[in-house]
Formats: sequence, C-alpha cells, structure tokens
Amino acid sequence: MSSDSTAKPKMPEPCCFVIFGVTGDLAHRLVTPALYNLAEAGLLPDGFCVVGVTRTEMQSQNLHRDLMKGLHQYATRPVDDTVARRLFDCVTSVHADPGDPASFDRLKDHLDAIARRGVGNMLFYLAVPPAAFKPICEALGRAGLLDEDAGSWRRLVIEKPFGTDLQSARELNRDLLKIVQEHQIYRIDHYLGKETVQNILVFRFANGMFEPIWNRNHIDHVQITVSEMIDVGRRGSFYDSTGAMRDMVPNHLFQLMSLVAMEPPSRFDAHSVRTEKSEALASIQTQTPDEALRNSVRGQYVAGRVGDRQIGDYRNTPEVDPLSNTETYAAMKLTIDNWRWAGVPFYLRTGKALSAKRTEVAIRFKQAPFSMFRGTEVERLSRNYLVIGIEPTEGITLQFNTKMPGPTVAIDGVEMKFKYKDYFKVAPSTGYETLIYDCMIGDNILFQRADSVEAGWQAVQPFIEAWRGAEGQGLALYRAGTDGPREAHELIERDGRHWRRIDGE
Repeated sequence: MSSDSTAKPKMPEPCCFVIFGVTGDLAHRLVTPALYNLAEAGLLPDGFCVVGVTRTEMQSQNLHRDLMKGLHQYATRPVDDTVARRLFDCVTSVHADPGDPASFDRLKDHLDAIARRGVGNMLFYLAVPPAAFKPICEALGRAGLLDEDAGSWRRLVIEKPFGTDLQSARELNRDLLKIVQEHQIYRIDHYLGKETVQNILVFRFANGMFEPIWNRNHIDHVQITVSEMIDVGRRGSFYDSTGAMRDMVPNHLFQLMSLVAMEPPSRFDAHSVRTEKSEALASIQTQTPDEALRNSVRGQYVAGRVGDRQIGDYRNTPEVDPLSNTETYAAMKLTIDNWRWAGVPFYLRTGKALSAKRTEVAIRFKQAPFSMFRGTEVERLSRNYLVIGIEPTEGITLQFNTKMPGPTVAIDGVEMKFKYKDYFKVAPSTGYETLIYDCMIGDNILFQRADSVEAGWQAVQPFIEAWRGAEGQGLALYRAGTDGPREAHELIERDGRHWRRIDGE
C-alpha cells in the first residue's frame, strides 16, 4: 500500500508462491483470480512461480486445467488466455500432508530445486481450515522451510478466523511465534484489500477539515454494518460451530472500527499504523456478563424470501443441528475508554439472509442547535451523516441540511456523493490483489499483528461467554429478507437512535 501517489508500483523480488489448499474453494474463488489480475497488471516479478500443495497425488498438468477452469468461473474481468497460460505454466504440484513428515521432505526438495534456479524467496499461503494452521506450520518448521537465511525471506499468510476465542488465539499466536517471527506472519483479511477501507486512513488524515471534528465533541455515534443476502448454504458444519460473532466481528468489523477509532499514527508505516489500531481495540470497554447481554442481540433466520430466492430455516440447513442456537445475526453496542471517544457509542451489526448486501461505516454527527430557527417553518433538521460505503458501492456520502428554494425558510436534507467508479477507472477485483502484492513486497501495514488479534478477542469474549451461559435464551428469530430481528432495533432505539436501512431506501 504505497503512500506516494506519483510513484510506480514497486516490482516484487522473484518469489515462489506456495499454496496449501490449492484445490479448495478459497483458492479458486479469490486467490487464483487475484494472481491472474496481478499478472495482467504486470505486477508479478520475473522468476515468479506457484507450487500447489495437495493432500493427494495430482499431476501438474491436471492442476493447470483445474485452476484454469476455476479462473474462468470466478474471474472478476474477461480472461486473456495468453496471460492465464503464462501464469499457469509456472505452476507445479506437490503432494504433502502434515501427518506424513516424509512428504514435507519431498516438498523441501522441490522448493530447494526452485531456489537453485534463483528463486529463493518463499511465500506460504494457507488457504485451509483453521484447524490445519498449526500442523502445517509445525511441519514447515521441522523441514526448515521457514528459516530465513542466505538473504532469502520466508513469509506465512494465514486466513481468518485466527482462533475461536481469546484463549485459542493466544495459544495459536504462542505456537506460531515458536516457529516464525512476528514480521514473517501475514494475518490476512480480504476486507482490508478494498479501496474504500484503505481510503479511511487517507480520508481522515489527509484532509484538514475532518480530523478536527473526529471526536466526542462532534460525533453522536458510529454504526458499522456488514450485511449479507446469502444464507449459510453448504457451509453448515463450519458455520454451526462458529456463528456470526466469531466469523465476522473480531476480524471484519473490528478492522473497520479500528480504522475509524485509531489515533493519528506518527508516520505512515506498518509499525505505527498497526500500533494505533491495536491501541484502539485495546481501549474497548470490557463488559460484565449482564452488560454484554443487555448490549447485544443474537438472532437466527427462519424461512423467508431474499430477492428472488426462497430461503428455508437455518436449522434445516444440511449439517446444522436441528436444535441449533448458533447465531446468524449479531448486533452489539460498544464504547471506547479514551479521551477522543468517551461517551460515543459504536453500534455494530452483521448477519446472513438479510434484505441487502451492504458494508458501510456511518458516522452520525451531533445535532446542530435548533434555537435560531424558531419562528420559521423549520420543524426539524435532517440527520448529518458521513457514510463510507464499502459494498456494494465503494464511495463516500455526506448528508447535510440546506435551504429549499422559495421565499420562506424551509430546510431539507441533501447528499453529496463520491463514487470510486465515477472518478477512477478501476478494473473489478477480488480484494486480494493489494494484499498479495503487499505480502510479496513485505509491506504488512494492512495485516493484523498478534496484539491486535488478541485485543479483538478480548473485546468479544464477554459476549461469547454471556451467550454461552444463556444457552437458548435470548435467541431472537428473524425472517430471511428483512433487516434482522426486532430486538436489534430495540437495542439502539432505547438510546434514542435508529439503525440506517440496510436496503438503502
């Protein structure tokens, strides 16, 4: 993520991109299309190669065909087969299983042969379920594949979720740091690859008119929404053991929250930015079990229509417990204990099978004094919102009041809208391109550090424990295709506030 708008992108050093789980859904949907987009943009170095690690024997040419098929299915832009073939010509396949140490010796021999051809840098991408993180890392460590020597680097890319609670996150951090150093670990969250998310930093700190009012004196509250129209689908087994809170809040929502709430970093570098983000999360007020229950809502969808699709009850999803109390919707109220944000509530919500796909940060400014408009026809003032839209439309909207044309003083709310697509010609992307590119050049500004991960889990742990103690009590049901459970509206309305409509109407 370069801070120089005039500089050409830095070309990464020659490196080998080693993908565990290369035949899986994540690799096909996001990683491979992102690599193709980087190749098309000329941002893959000479000497770049891909090693796909499979758990069963697979010929390299069969892997080529599998990846090409997946690329055509999930590409974000028209595929140039010449570019695709050039990318996949550098792909080789190796069978390796953490339960078979000898297989990692074969992987080491394969990578050593590549290193002898001048490609000594290795990027290990773990596109695998979380349970496989530790065994794979330990096997790589035993084989010596994570040792940085002879001027070559070794980097480890790990997908979310990073742990399932505070204790497991601490244990995973501890175990990994016995094998690699913190600077080698890239905990990836594809939300941080989106332009508008990165733009929050620039918007706040590169514009002199916003940062002076970015505090408790001017901001009434903050709403962060990540809503999905899709249901759980074929992920029943994973989702029923995870739920909306663990799946989305400590990573996606807290990444957005930390960018909004952080203090200005001393400089635009990875250490400074990540330190301030971690401090913001560590300042979230820890709630008692009673407070956590009062300041949160967990919901589960029942049958309804989402768009033109009829969706059944969550509990009827394959591989979901018919008596499941797992939440598919979570809403919570948080506060931050520091000078900037004292008394400003942050309302977070996320859920599946909702009325619209929307990711946004909405900052509500305090009401202007109304006294000067007494004696006029003005009965109310519209709310002042600054809305940072991330999905489906990337852009920024500012809502403010203005006088309507006419001889009397009548005021109405209007909007100024900035959309990325209107100002910049940006090809559709997966959101992973920037992150993979940053991994290759060694810029970890957009990746979570161990202390940030643990601070996030520390904040949600009281909610997890309170919900576990309540068991089936307090589970709110909502019909698929709505904005979520009624109880979530009550959560914010008892403070005299209202959620923004998810469908944007």
